[in-house]
Amino acid sequence: MRQFNVVVLGAGGVGKSALTGTVSSVRFIRDIFVENYDPTIEEEYRRTVNVDGELSSLEVLDTAGAEQFTTLNEVYIKAGKGFVLVFRQVSSAEVDHLRKQIYRIKGGDAQTIPIVVVGTKLDLVNEREVHRNTIQSLASRWNLPFYETSAKRNWHVSEVFEDLLRQMRSRYPKETPKNPKTGKRCIVM
Repeated sequence: MRQFNVVVLGAGGVGKSALTGTVSSVRFIRDIFVENYDPTIEEEYRRTVNVDGELSSLEVLDTAGAEQFTTLNEVYIKAGKGFVLVFRQVSSAEVDHLRKQIYRIKGGDAQTIPIVVVGTKLDLVNEREVHRNTIQSLASRWNLPFYETSAKRNWHVSEVFEDLLRQMRSRYPKETPKNPKTGKRCIVM
């Protein structure tokens, strides 16, 4: 089974932990939701998922959104294979900043780095601060998939991680094993 590292980035309070998995609200990892908010510094979760008939292990890193911890993002980005950029009350400039930081650190662009843009708290329509068309337009211009989710209602949460997993599988294909004695790839004919 292949393993992929996913890094979830966004400002504080946008719903990263509710989407991925704090101890009290673990929508994607454990499929439950609790309304209490406890600011995250760093949490890591593992989940085995079956997408397109293939099992994969996702190691999901829920990062801190608080300003004093954003310097850690560079370390997280270096280790990540795929990225979920989460927004709610922040401007599109914050999402764009994170996207550019990933490209700078990883040395690529939208065609080479698995990224999904996620708007959270879809169930709170009256509290929307970034209009859907705005972020949809940006995601389209950036050539990145965009999802609106509600961890509370479990709307579109799985789709985010399934899309990202498909991107990572495509970007990082299976390697053929090397012969331990020669260091060359083993090929059976």
